[in-house]
Amino acid sequence: MDSLTQIVLGASVGEVVLGKKVGNKAMLYGAIAGTIPDLDVLSSYFVDTVTYTEWHRGFSHSILFSLLFAPVFGWLIFKIEKKSGVSWREWSTLMFWGLFTHPILDSFTTWGTQLFWPFDLRLAFQNIFVIDPIYTLPFLFFLILTMREHRLSPARRKYNRMGLMVSTAYLAVTILLKGITYKKFTDNLEDQEIAYEQIQTRPTPFNSILWTANVDAGNEYLIGEYSLFDTKPIVFRPYPKNHDLLGELAGEDKLNRLIKITEGWYTISQKKQTLLFNDLRFGLINLNPIDPKFAFSYKLFKINNKVIVEETPKFKEDAQNVLIDLWARIWGN
Repeated sequence: MDSLTQIVLGASVGEVVLGKKVGNKAMLYGAIAGTIPDLDVLSSYFVDTVTYTEWHRGFSHSILFSLLFAPVFGWLIFKIEKKSGVSWREWSTLMFWGLFTHPILDSFTTWGTQLFWPFDLRLAFQNIFVIDPIYTLPFLFFLILTMREHRLSPARRKYNRMGLMVSTAYLAVTILLKGITYKKFTDNLEDQEIAYEQIQTRPTPFNSILWTANVDAGNEYLIGEYSLFDTKPIVFRPYPKNHDLLGELAGEDKLNRLIKITEGWYTISQKKQTLLFNDLRFGLINLNPIDPKFAFSYKLFKINNKVIVEETPKFKEDAQNVLIDLWARIWGN
């Protein structure tokens, strides 16, 4: 999830663990713990694109990381907050839960987490978008109410508990919605007599009303959207795989690693003389079937017999139009 959401979750968890003893300081250190796993983004400055993509949400988002570093961070806080009367073990407990709940929440997103690192298993339930205001804003509202109360006030515990309950309930609702929309997609595929091998579904940006599906139909992928307000059949648009366009790049180590990251959900397209590797797991960033732009695309080329993979800049030129189109599509077809 986004940084603000992880800060809110970490702060709330910190309050549960040590709020009675240290008040808002528990929130502060919980928020810090909730931020630490995402510092793995700094690795992008030191390694190539493929390696960074492999590392992202890897070790720092694992149970092992939480177990190893919670005592270290707990000891540092213990030294800083000597006058608090809180033991090293208690600070370590706070840091563990702040670090651990971060990847747990991330596992519900499309990217997922390597919670069981070093084992090669990525958990990605794909039932909530990485930024979802309906999850974050009520949670933040109750957290602010909590901060305003005295550390021993029953109301403080009540508000914090309500924030956790509302956010968790919404997360549960998105799992239910994923099941409902999955059934809609598969029913429409059957009604339209479309043969397919695999299907993946996920919510579109910033909401849980409009969902999208990637469908593996053999030589091509189909992508369709379904809103809970839809009244017409789902339209599945074809996107040729074009894996043969890789040519001499096929079989290269970096390409094999990138394909593994996408779990095989990718297409190859060509613009002028540039090959683009499109990661389908995150779908399209726009709803324009004529000029589709994928959320994650990588330029592929060779320099001195060395394969170069370069992530393309995010599509920002018409961000306002994209949001307007998305908002309109949410309300039905």
